[in-house]
Amino acid sequence: MYAKILVPVDGSPTAECGLQEALKLAKGSTTALLLLYVVDQYPMLVDFAAAASYQEVQDDLRRYGKEVLAKAQAAAQAAGVAAEVVEREVIGGRVADVVVGEAEKAGCDLIVMGTHGRRGLSRLTLGSDAELVVRHAPVPVLLVRHGEAPR
Repeated sequence: MYAKILVPVDGSPTAECGLQEALKLAKGSTTALLLLYVVDQYPMLVDFAAAASYQEVQDDLRRYGKEVLAKAQAAAQAAGVAAEVVEREVIGGRVADVVVGEAEKAGCDLIVMGTHGRRGLSRLTLGSDAELVVRHAPVPVLLVRHGEAPR
């Protein structure tokens, strides 16, 4: 049904729900996953005054991303699903823009991602990368709620 599914991962339980759903869709078919980790440097720049070293924090974020991608790729391999990994960085932009751009660049035909399912004021104050991806994605987007998300 789908040739390539983009799955943004960040190591959170919410992203894990998205990954598991993508694995269900791809298992037993020729569908491949593109696992994406985005190093978001904006929070780091805001907190830079408290950081011991900008470069150390940046290196830690990259190292963590590699760990998250390796774990997600291992889960795909265990499920018998082909998966490639990509790590991108964003400085001063939105993670959602990177997700949409990667989907276009890689020729993905579906994006599957976890969402917190926030509503009301918490969604407005925290922003919603998932909502922005839905609004701007050139392909269908499947949002998967974490089991503990508010309803």
